[in-house]
Amino acid sequence: MTVEVRRLGSGNLAEARGMNALFAEVFEDQASYAARPPEDDYLRSLLGRDEFIALGAFKGDAMIGALAAYELPKFEQRRSEIYIYDLAVREDHRRRGVATTLIEALKPIATARGAWVIYVQADPPDAPAVALYDKLGVREDVLHFDISPGGDPKAR
Repeated sequence: MTVEVRRLGSGNLAEARGMNALFAEVFEDQASYAARPPEDDYLRSLLGRDEFIALGAFKGDAMIGALAAYELPKFEQRRSEIYIYDLAVREDHRRRGVATTLIEALKPIATARGAWVIYVQADPPDAPAVALYDKLGVREDVLHFDISPGGDPKAR
């Protein structure tokens, strides 16, 4: 299967909205990804930032997978880390190398940005994702905590 990976920029609003729709569908999370879509100006600004990396995997004109990542500049050394925030592939295209292709497309971007590592989190019940990341990287078992900026530690 031929997959073309494209980095989305400020001129790709339609594709970015398609990426959000893909995440909503694959993660079954309409509330987070579709309920309150960002305004065009916000989305255009985000897509124009070097520190935000949006990649779409396309088969023809159809987006079949997507990756959203953030560059995190470090303070202890002049380097950065790339955090894969979301990575999803439509169900009918899974287990065909699309996720790996997206991560491979991210690597030269990370290198060009001076990143020393790319990292991603996976939930243990998501066995296919954990297997993919085990294949591509080194596992670190850590605890993750969400801290609400509004005071209520349980509010999200």
